[in-house]
Amino acid sequence: MHAQVNENEAMGWLSPFGSFSQIERNIMTNNDTLRRLRYALNKNDLAVAQITSKSGRKTSEDEVISWLKLKGEPGYADLSDSDLCSFLDGLIIEKRGPHPSGNIPLPLTFLSNNDTLKKLRIAYNFKSDDMLATFEKAEFDISNAELGSFYRNSSHPKFAKCPEQVLRKFIKGLSL
Repeated sequence: MHAQVNENEAMGWLSPFGSFSQIERNIMTNNDTLRRLRYALNKNDLAVAQITSKSGRKTSEDEVISWLKLKGEPGYADLSDSDLCSFLDGLIIEKRGPHPSGNIPLPLTFLSNNDTLKKLRIAYNFKSDDMLATFEKAEFDISNAELGSFYRNSSHPKFAKCPEQVLRKFIKGLSL
């Protein structure tokens, strides 16, 4: 009996971040992203609720606690894209102050890893060198061109989807 082999692995196709099957197995949820960011920012549950509320989405500490629980734990609640976006928009306001117009953007209904990386870059007011230094702290090699491809419009020919591993490493770099 032969073991089943993923077609991409059988063809020897690997991404720069590992085999395609490894990437598919390590799905990072919005809850995981918030949990990692909370740790990287060294914030407690109340602080996360306050940051999220700065975006106009009133959030309680109990709600944050339910988002931070592991799937399957009693009281767990899925964190939607728009709620994670509200947290990231609140983080931008906390780190950089409100927009000069006073307007708060409406949360995105679909939040990609690219959008999350962009919002973190904006919150920290990072330029390319700052981004690369953050990845370096996490011992992750990425070129300026690769990084730039994550910020392009999705219709641009050089656009690339940001893999979860890249987002994980960036958040890890923020915590170091």
